Amino acid sequence: MNLITTNKFKGYFKVWAAPISLLIFLFLFGALGYRITEGWDWGDCLWMVLITITTIGFGEVEVLSSAGRIITFLIIGGGLFVVQLTLQRFIQLSELGYFLKLEELRLRRLIRKMKNHVIICGYGRTGKEIAEQLKSEKISTLIIEIDSSRKTEAEEKGYNVLLADATMDETLLLAGIKKCRSLVVTLPSDAANLYVVLSAKALNETCRLIARAANEEAANKLKLAGADAVVSPYVAAGRTMAASALRPIAVDFIDLLAGSDCEIEEFKVTQNRDKIENFNSNTENVFNFSKRNEALLLATKVSGQLMGNPKDKLSVSPGMILIFLGSQEQLNRIRVYLKEILVKNT
Repeated sequence: MNLITTNKFKGYFKVWAAPISLLIFLFLFGALGYRITEGWDWGDCLWMVLITITTIGFGEVEVLSSAGRIITFLIIGGGLFVVQLTLQRFIQLSELGYFLKLEELRLRRLIRKMKNHVIICGYGRTGKEIAEQLKSEKISTLIIEIDSSRKTEAEEKGYNVLLADATMDETLLLAGIKKCRSLVVTLPSDAANLYVVLSAKALNETCRLIARAANEEAANKLKLAGADAVVSPYVAAGRTMAASALRPIAVDFIDLLAGSDCEIEEFKVTQNRDKIENFNSNTENVFNFSKRNEALLLATKVSGQLMGNPKDKLSVSPGMILIFLGSQEQLNRIRVYLKEILVKNT
């Protein structure tokens, strides 16, 4: 892939070979001409060629001889030819979409370097809000959008945008589905969202998938397809408004959390029983979250059952999800502490 991209870059730059070569030749010819006819040093020769080609007109370095004026005349004629050739090439390439292709190639090179990023499929109203929130959290984000006007709008706000169809496997692979931390699907059609979830799950089983659904039936299908979380904007808005009426402090806490250094993160335990037994048998690895400077264990989830405020000491089990609250530094210590039993990419 890298070799193919390198060859493409070489191909895109070959179109400028003729103007650049002619310009270099003109500089060398002019400098050599002044060197022979006027006897100037190379610095003065090159300076005279530069101000002649660019028509800056600072004046002659020294009074020119008749032969020197002939050289100047040839340089001016050659400069006009090179400038005309360059302008013609620029216009032709613009009409052929050369600069758009060059920008697309630059974006693809950037995407290949991205890892642990979030992919957002669709830059509609929901996608915009998600992108803004991730941007405020300084999370690396890539947007996939098929509408060119929305792509332009997103790029104006500083986002990396891939103009492509998110339902295609090729697009997801190009977006780095195998190296991302999660994928958020906010396409306007439930069928399209379902298609993307199925494709993403097949390409990367460990990727966390979050999908938008218009109704409960679509939400159930998305969960069956492998979505880790399904959000219905209408249901979510209703629950938030109800929570604000009944438990305003809890809602305010979540809002405050979004703008603080603290984060809530979940860690999924492997299904490998040998690793888990080895971890539990080591007395040093028995959980004790009453220690200072550690992230707070908020809850555990086993077989879909959520248990809040777990006791300080507990043993892990296959597939258990541990939910922590803490700073990024504290969460990193937990990640290192549990690295032997965690599922990769958590």
